[in-house]
Amino acid sequence: MNHSDKILEMASENNGIVTSSQVTKAGIPRHYLSKLETNHLLYKADRGIYVLPDAWEDEMYILQMRYSRGIFSHESALYLLNFTDRVPFKHTLTFPYGYHSQSIQNESVVVKHSIPALYKLGISKTMTAYNHPVQVYNIEKTLCDISRGQSTDIQIITDAMKRYLGSEQKNIPLLMDYAKKTHVENKIRRYVEALL
Repeated sequence: MNHSDKILEMASENNGIVTSSQVTKAGIPRHYLSKLETNHLLYKADRGIYVLPDAWEDEMYILQMRYSRGIFSHESALYLLNFTDRVPFKHTLTFPYGYHSQSIQNESVVVKHSIPALYKLGISKTMTAYNHPVQVYNIEKTLCDISRGQSTDIQIITDAMKRYLGSEQKNIPLLMDYAKKTHVENKIRRYVEALL
């Protein structure tokens, strides 16, 4: 198998996406990516990210690859975790305080920052609609995050809380622990008491 075929196989095994770093790690010179792009066998979705022509471009996965320290949060996390039916107009990523990237300002992304202790709280993984793994805050942390600010529609919060409290995966002690750590204990307690 030649280098070009190997790259195409790598992309096929990764739901149509391959990165220049994956190619380098496999010991294949990167100029083969340019050859495949020139021959229309791959197209460049972003810097260092290549997609097969017949593959769906997974925006959330590509964002995660570009900004690996970003964790999907707020409405984006609700959507990924199936606690809302509303597709976010803009994806929300949370970064640790001190993280700055000029390029993210050009993206259609809502950027949030968090102190280190809260940034690491509740990080988990889930799959996008196109079956790619991304980092996301778990539902308990997400419910606390959306309750904390004023930017989330109250209907979205109420619907997400109802879904959560009606689900088998609810973990009220964990939710209350996170609520205490994120300083929204009173808000979360009111939702739980009203909806349970």
